[in-house]
Amino acid sequence: MTAGDPETLRRAETALPVAPPIAAISEAARLRHGAAVAAVLFYGSCLRLDSDEGKIVDLYVVVDDYRAAYGSGLRALLNWLLPPNVYYLEAPFEDRIVRAKYAVVSLADFAAGAGGRWFHPYLWARFAQPCRLSYCRDEAVRGAVVATLSASLRKGVAEGLALLAGPFDIRDLWTSLFRQTYRTELRAEPPERAAEIYAADAAHYATLTEPQLPGLGAQRTAGGEGWTAPRGGSGGVEAKWRLRRLQGKLLSVARLAKAAFTFQDGAQYLLWKIERHSGVSITLTPWQRRHPLLASTVLFWRLYRKGAFR
Repeated sequence: MTAGDPETLRRAETALPVAPPIAAISEAARLRHGAAVAAVLFYGSCLRLDSDEGKIVDLYVVVDDYRAAYGSGLRALLNWLLPPNVYYLEAPFEDRIVRAKYAVVSLADFAAGAGGRWFHPYLWARFAQPCRLSYCRDEAVRGAVVATLSASLRKGVAEGLALLAGPFDIRDLWTSLFRQTYRTELRAEPPERAAEIYAADAAHYATLTEPQLPGLGAQRTAGGEGWTAPRGGSGGVEAKWRLRRLQGKLLSVARLAKAAFTFQDGAQYLLWKIERHSGVSITLTPWQRRHPLLASTVLFWRLYRKGAFR
């Protein structure tokens, strides 16, 4: 490896320290699944903004396998059938609460999905973006994770380049890719979201993308300030993304249905979201925490009476 290749750069990126609140919530997620946890990855808006205040931290918990993480049972089966499982977590930090939404995925599924072997961009588009290893069990795991993250980046560059025709710059490549990947989700992001994601880490994308472009057939423009794509977006590329959009919608619906069985503390998460947007707060009883569906009518009425939905 050389100092400028993607794997070296991604290894350095993931080794950067995380803020103490992120370390605290990452450790809480690790402890929930014990010795099965190989790594915890921190990514998303809190990393881009360098703050978790009033936000939900995004984490991926990478485990050896699902039975090791859960034991035998429904959660392990569902995680194997349709990875990842998603959970909500709160952890105390100093005088406040840190909140996270974390996904559980096995090392094998992480390597396949983030490594670009999945057709759908659910993981590889996510992990082409910056991330940190907030926990890593050992150097063997670190090497495996970094190799997968490097593959995510290579997949993202190749897929983004295939969308382009004629002259382009690095911003064009990544915003085109992000716009397409957002369209595969159930809740589409506004068009400007792709530009915001790119702008937050433009140096990351430029540094990691440019060394790969010549090998993919892109050429420098005459002035040396941009690139020329080897070909335009073909009908095959368009058909591929149409299929990804269909697959993405179906997978999103399936994951929502699965969350009814796997999303622990979901009621607490929803109440926090309601309080954040309306200022209305209520406290759950232990019984309501255990049986959120049975308690939903009473909780809705209490929130309505307090003005949460006006």
